[in-house]
Amino acid sequence: MHDAERDGTAGAPDTAVAAIDAEVAAIERAMVALRRSAARRTLARRAERQAGAPVPGGAAFDVLDVVEAAEGRGEPAGVREVADALRVDQPRASKLVAAAVQAGHLRREADQTDGRRTLLAVTPDGRELLETVHTFRRAMVARVTRDWPADDRAAFARLFTRFMDDFGAASGTPGTD
Repeated sequence: MHDAERDGTAGAPDTAVAAIDAEVAAIERAMVALRRSAARRTLARRAERQAGAPVPGGAAFDVLDVVEAAEGRGEPAGVREVADALRVDQPRASKLVAAAVQAGHLRREADQTDGRRTLLAVTPDGRELLETVHTFRRAMVARVTRDWPADDRAAFARLFTRFMDDFGAASGTPGTD
């Protein structure tokens, strides 16, 4: 299948194809900028300055995000689910989970249906950390979009969520939770 057939531009005038290509390129550039910003922990450093205390970031915080999302869906989370969601091997996920447990952000619980399995739960300290980070992230989004018309903000929320879900499905990675 040719690219034009795959992306729905077959038979479209050259100007329409060029416009779609420019839009796709703009989305790709925005994704790279967002990824780089996340990799540099830009928001975590700002949150730390605002809170006046270290805020765990990166994979350590991602473990909490994974367990919180699973709890929100009413699903159990163990090391395997953390490994799958973070796309790391189980030994790496085990180390990340152990660090979160040692920090007091997660606790291990016996699985009542499978004695061989240990489930993870967010502790009150972990929940407090999650709430602090969520509040900060949401404040940043609110700040960035404060001058946007309500319709634009609603459309962006809908389209960005749809994009992440579709991107996750196409790439084999989880989308939004």
